[in-house]
Amino acid sequence: MNIRFDGKVAIVTGAGNGLGRKHAVELARRGAKVLVNDYGGRRDGTGASASASEAVVGEIAENGGEALANDADVSQYEECLEMVAQAKQQWGRVDILINNAGILRDRSFGKMGLEDWNSVIDVHLNGSAYCSMAVWNLMREQQYGRILMTTSSSGIYGNFGQSNYGAAKMGVVGLMNTLAIEGAKNGIKINCIAPTAATRMTADILSPEMLERLKPEYVTPAALYLVSEDCPNRQVIFAGAGHYSALEIRESIGAHLPQEERTIEGVAAHFETITNMEDADLFSNGSEHVMKILKAETISSKTGAAQEGNE
Repeated sequence: MNIRFDGKVAIVTGAGNGLGRKHAVELARRGAKVLVNDYGGRRDGTGASASASEAVVGEIAENGGEALANDADVSQYEECLEMVAQAKQQWGRVDILINNAGILRDRSFGKMGLEDWNSVIDVHLNGSAYCSMAVWNLMREQQYGRILMTTSSSGIYGNFGQSNYGAAKMGVVGLMNTLAIEGAKNGIKINCIAPTAATRMTADILSPEMLERLKPEYVTPAALYLVSEDCPNRQVIFAGAGHYSALEIRESIGAHLPQEERTIEGVAAHFETITNMEDADLFSNGSEHVMKILKAETISSKTGAAQEGNE
């Protein structure tokens, strides 16, 4: 099987360096027309330059591909709209969006200012939402679209000094969950990649030996599969150092407490049962959780009424 992207138009944000660059170059190598977006700022989001995206476009062109440079700031919705309009004007459609742009403003929570919090949320979470909004109705009209969010183990599991980054990265998982439901009827699929790679975001966090093993090109195969024509929907895939794995969010069966035990003490007494993950439930939407607890309450009420009738 040879997966190609011939005839597809892709937008990759934050594609001037690191992971985004690898995604953009490989998409082009496999036949896609690629809008290479990069604001050109430093790792903390300050500064701006179009040179990074232009260099990647030049690299793609040298290899026979077709690409456009774009320096939109994804935290600004109007610029996201203009970016999508640029791709549509040039190529008539947008099939793929990879939300990869990101910044870091690491601080322990007690030392974090609002600017550090808001800047990271604006780029990672709001930027992913704004770019997705900008392509959404176009993809609905086409009856085809692939959107990839970039999440992180820092959001899924937590990491010291990254409350802003972690909150944003778990936020895009929630965004994926709802968009995957809403987009399914129109041929739009949404997935998440959780990469671990040697980029300027991790250059001073990991050792040289670790960075050598975490090449960005080891992430790109999973990322591009998740935006391919036959990709799954609503998957979170971890990728790093050649290892690939999947995340599932499950809910314990739990304990339905009788009326008299719906107290702090009752929860404490049954906490081991409440948190027992054996035979955990896997739901596809929030309504299934609501139906679960209401069903348990209905059964409990009928049982209670039957017991009262036998007394």
